[in-house]
Amino acid sequence: MLSINNWWHNLEGLEQVYWAIAIIFTILFLIQFVLSIIGLGVDSDLDVSGHLDTDLHGDIHPDYSVDPSFTLFSVRSVIAFFTFFGWVGVIALSNGLGTVLALVLATTSGLIAMVFVAVILYQLIKLSEEGTVRIDEALGKYAEVYIPIPEKRNGKGKVIVEFEHRNMELDAITDGHLLSTGTIVYIFKVYDDNVLLVGEVKEKTE
Repeated sequence: MLSINNWWHNLEGLEQVYWAIAIIFTILFLIQFVLSIIGLGVDSDLDVSGHLDTDLHGDIHPDYSVDPSFTLFSVRSVIAFFTFFGWVGVIALSNGLGTVLALVLATTSGLIAMVFVAVILYQLIKLSEEGTVRIDEALGKYAEVYIPIPEKRNGKGKVIVEFEHRNMELDAITDGHLLSTGTIVYIFKVYDDNVLLVGEVKEKTE
């Protein structure tokens, strides 16, 4: 029975390179896949810009937004490139194709996989940003407190706000006193985690 050690040493030098790349990056690909399923997948190449915003009381809070510009090189796209590069190289050499042709096919397939993953990530980022923009449309609107909001940002409550032709229940904080259920509030700010900064209004004006 041919052992793994014998199989490996029977491979040509270039075959060993393709096999090593294929195995290593397939493992990395599977790890990324599992992390994505359980909600821990992180693409470190996303561009994030930040600036400081101030609320009505002059407190400074960082405001971060995702840059939706297209990025070809990312952790996932690079892993996809080498995964396909390695396996196509292995298949090409095992089918008797020449070294140059195997390299061309492996590189081409890797680039196709890389672009495909980059496009998918770009579309996901755009969808995420569009969702944030829709929440931002709550800025400057009135809402009704649904779950009491603790005073001085000591916790979150919930408000019901109507926009985009529907009522939405969103988390809210306040810099003022405790806001009880049924209180009409004004939305002064929408944070990047979709938390609203609200304050009580004595009279609702349109």
